[in-house]
Amino acid sequence: MPHQPASSALSHIRVLDLTRVRSGPTAVRQLADWGADVIKIEQPESLEADGTLGAGRDTADWQNLQRNRRSLTLNLKSKKGKDIFLTLVKTADVVVENFRPEVKHRLGINYESLKEINAKIILASISGFGQTGPYAERPGFDQIAQGMGGLMSITGEPTGGPMRVGIPIADITAGLFCALGVLTALVEREKSGEGQWLHTSLLQSQAFMLDFQAARWLMTQDVAPQVGNEHPTSVPTNRYLTQDGAVNIAVAGNETWRRLCDALNKPEWTKNNAYATNADRVKRRDRLNAEIGDIICKKTSDEWVEILTKAGVPCGPIYKIDEVFADPQVQHLGIAQPLTTVPFGDTHALGQPVNLERTPSHLAVSPPTRGQHTLEILLEIGIDKEELKTLKDSSVI
Repeated sequence: MPHQPASSALSHIRVLDLTRVRSGPTAVRQLADWGADVIKIEQPESLEADGTLGAGRDTADWQNLQRNRRSLTLNLKSKKGKDIFLTLVKTADVVVENFRPEVKHRLGINYESLKEINAKIILASISGFGQTGPYAERPGFDQIAQGMGGLMSITGEPTGGPMRVGIPIADITAGLFCALGVLTALVEREKSGEGQWLHTSLLQSQAFMLDFQAARWLMTQDVAPQVGNEHPTSVPTNRYLTQDGAVNIAVAGNETWRRLCDALNKPEWTKNNAYATNADRVKRRDRLNAEIGDIICKKTSDEWVEILTKAGVPCGPIYKIDEVFADPQVQHLGIAQPLTTVPFGDTHALGQPVNLERTPSHLAVSPPTRGQHTLEILLEIGIDKEELKTLKDSSVI
């Protein structure tokens, strides 16, 4: 079948997808979900038994990552396979890869080589540690980046030692930043008429995600410690145990502090000099959290959410994942969208978390089986059926 765009927003853009595992596919998913014609290039079955690196393609993880694209099998290590790829480059706007830095040079698909074929091409690269530097050739994995990027040092309870985050956040953010870079380069190309090479890494992305914690060090040499469920600088912001579970309460500023005191039937706290300012509350966070905890534990989570919401205090329940998708607001937002897959049939996957009212995104195309669209894609670039058989017999496709 021809390209079926998931949105009209990027339906005029063609992307060649050389990515694997998670960070690269995350970047490409952003482009595919907004309508780009994404051609996923995979090794032929004869060269790679399951066609994947990392999670198998019949897993929920792989299926969620790989929707809205077509699949072409192609052996880039063969001369004919590389020639076919370069023919596709002539028709493409973007190439995305997350090999180790030297691999693209070895395959002859680095930016300078691609630019000779198509001056408007944009090459987007993701690596573990950057394209150059002392760690450039190290393999990159999410948990390694979480550790080296400082995140694990500020996650978890103060006495518990470094703790990883429960999602592959370095992989995901590297993919998102890469996609943002591609969109920026596409906009810039409208002005200059030229493509360019853009690159990011798991380590860069994770360091950037430190955000205000990084600023505390860079500007005031304040090394942030672990503070568990508390906010490091805004008190009280914490998880509090209730009769039947737990709730999050977030207080920022003295007006919200006053509302919380009223909701807890503790108006006298607003007159207590020990808690007068946020700086005072930070100094006495343990004492204050204990006092709040003694009150919160006497009602259920639902009762506190109702009371605090009515009082104008930011709060919310703490859900397990199944409860997230049962929440009426989450259902209203439609983040879980219907998708048909080979291993799971009619199911649901995560849609895009941003809405474009005029050019919305949806899950238009099922995740492809390996090489599902090889025939149609190669026919599009003028390879006839007789040559296709020769390519198949020689493991080029």
